[in-house]
Amino acid sequence: MPHAVFAPLVAFAVALIAVWLLARSRLALIAVDRPNERSLHDKPVPRIGGLGLHAGTLLAWPLSGLGDPAIIWISFVGLLIVSLIDDIRGLPVLARLAAHLLASGSIAALVIFPGHGLIVACIATIGLAWITNLYNFMDGADGLAGGMAFFGFGVYGIAAWHSGSTAFALFNFSVAAAAIAFLVFNFHPARIFMGDVGAVPLGFLAGSIGLVGWLQLDWAWWFPLLVFSPFIVDASITLARRTVRRARIWEAHRDHYYQRLVQMGWGHRRTALAEYALMIACGMAALAGLRWTHSDQIALLLATVLVYILIIGLVEIAWHRYNGGNRHEA
Repeated sequence: MPHAVFAPLVAFAVALIAVWLLARSRLALIAVDRPNERSLHDKPVPRIGGLGLHAGTLLAWPLSGLGDPAIIWISFVGLLIVSLIDDIRGLPVLARLAAHLLASGSIAALVIFPGHGLIVACIATIGLAWITNLYNFMDGADGLAGGMAFFGFGVYGIAAWHSGSTAFALFNFSVAAAAIAFLVFNFHPARIFMGDVGAVPLGFLAGSIGLVGWLQLDWAWWFPLLVFSPFIVDASITLARRTVRRARIWEAHRDHYYQRLVQMGWGHRRTALAEYALMIACGMAALAGLRWTHSDQIALLLATVLVYILIIGLVEIAWHRYNGGNRHEA
């Protein structure tokens, strides 16, 4: 469809206007993130900006001509509604987790199971539920989650375009464009936050679109994992550390590596820019790796693991020095 090429532009315009209206209207008061001991901000900020971002996302779906399974969009809208209620009134942890597992299991049962069997479907359910949650965990600093959406879905779009999936590529470019519109208001100092209503559906979309691209042979199974690895690695390692310490993993905290960087004096802006550099590097490596031989792809993944070990080690050393200095001053 000729008009499909305008989908990213329309998504950007709709998201820009919607987020601007949400930030300025009384709707901003229905869900406000107030500072506490686990926050990285020092003043109340509205947290429903994700509604504006997803206004652009949802409009781009039919406009781009994308023919993905309807269950993805039914689940997406369901998660958006549940997450909005959670932002406004709060929901029990088990209720949120049940919604995430239901959405993920529906995709696995109807899209993955018919062609790949029960084991792969179960793995897909767990993986999709995890990325849905971890995206929300990583939405804790100005510009971070919006930036990951821009770079992540932008790289998805490039890969899909090169594989010949034009409508699929245009939709991914549209999500990236909506994320840029959101960043106009969310980059430090943020005037509005994404909230659960933005982060949870984005995480679900990152995972489900990653699965769709794999199923239609636009990319290899490892491609989405490498593209979104800046979020996957931070959230997964942090969860593992907190589990070992027997901390309540469902409670808000400031243990993520990006949160440590902010606390150590990097601030929101420098931390976001450093994360953007990592996101770009992972995206470029993933795109390059698609053209490599199988053995070279394995080498790429192993090299990526080593780089992350180095980064995590450096942050851990700096964090312990920072804490030691604070105790000494005290």
